[in-house]
Amino acid sequence: MGAIGIVIAEDDPQIAEIQRRFVERVPDFEVRGIAHTTRDARELIEVLQPSLVLLDIQFPDGSGLDLLREIRASASPTDVILVTAAKEVDSLTEALRCGVFDYILKPLVFERLEQSLQNFTAHLEKLKALQSLSQQSVDGLLPRHGSVVPQQASQPTRKRLPKGIDTLTLDKVRSTLIDSRESLSAEQVGERIGSSRTTARRYLEYLVSEQELEADVNYGSIGRPERRYRAAPELKPAP
Repeated sequence: MGAIGIVIAEDDPQIAEIQRRFVERVPDFEVRGIAHTTRDARELIEVLQPSLVLLDIQFPDGSGLDLLREIRASASPTDVILVTAAKEVDSLTEALRCGVFDYILKPLVFERLEQSLQNFTAHLEKLKALQSLSQQSVDGLLPRHGSVVPQQASQPTRKRLPKGIDTLTLDKVRSTLIDSRESLSAEQVGERIGSSRTTARRYLEYLVSEQELEADVNYGSIGRPERRYRAAPELKPAP
């Protein structure tokens, strides 16, 4: 499989450049165009026919969701990952209805984008390897929907963790955030569980993707952005 072509559709040039640099760090992916308006994005998609578009929702000349609908209506083979600050449930619902491959909230973190791109590669490889369909192969291609578990099954299926995530460390990170009364940085979590900041951040971002943690970006006294994490309210013990 050759390099997977990507078009970045993002109205902020600085954010688009960050996305370009992130993509370049992931093997087998190549940015083939950058658009700052829906009009330019539409033209690039039509001309370049990329395998994937990293698409924002808010543009000065329109909505990324409208462009997503156009892509689907045109029977384009291009897949879409939304990278957006839109936290409205309606936006996510519409994106899922339109067949978006993934939905990533800003501020974009490299590890989260890397995971999504790796999932996309695995998805393409599974499709390429298929010779005929079975329910098992279909379920493997639609992980978000899951498989139907018979009611008589007595043993629950434990969710498979992604590569680089182990149960013991994950439980330590989870407990650290649940027990903390304040939000913590990756460095602080790493110190408490005895790991590096990079390792702690990988587990923290996984828990954010599973909606067990919430994350915000804070700016310190020197203006350097710092991502801080806290347990989702429903996981906190009652006072």
